[in-house]
Amino acid sequence: MTASPDLGTPRAASPELLRSVFRQHAAGVAVITARGSGPVGFTATSLTSVAADPPLLSFGIGTGASSWPAVSEAAHIGVHILGEHQQELAATFAKSGADRFGPATSWRTGPEGVPLLDGVLAWLVCEVVARVPAGDHRIVLARPVVGDPAGPGRPLLYHQGRFNALRD
Repeated sequence: MTASPDLGTPRAASPELLRSVFRQHAAGVAVITARGSGPVGFTATSLTSVAADPPLLSFGIGTGASSWPAVSEAAHIGVHILGEHQQELAATFAKSGADRFGPATSWRTGPEGVPLLDGVLAWLVCEVVARVPAGDHRIVLARPVVGDPAGPGRPLLYHQGRFNALRD
């Protein structure tokens, strides 16, 4: 077997290599919310369906993230799948120091006291079942307890460091 001429020069594993490779990976955009002393939330592209029976999902969060203290202790979290019309919301929840639950964010208190964002494609309130150490992050495993998949629109994607709309 010969090497394909379009393969680049291999690089040693590093944080930058991982970031560069995953910039090529289009991912759906979600916002994770929790209640600490107030509402907290962050934009996540690491959301994954883990199992159907029992229903489980996972996402990663850095232990240095401003939302980590609340997520590290929350019994329940909110998972919101963003639509292509919500690029600004995704950017707000991704920006350090932003007023994420300020007047520009439409939200309400949902089941289990979890902050729920309005106008999303779908949402879940989930019970946290585990927080698994993974380098400078934690992988949070959660079991959905209630949700709504019926929001209008198409999903927001993240690719090459930008939010994008899905194209046919």
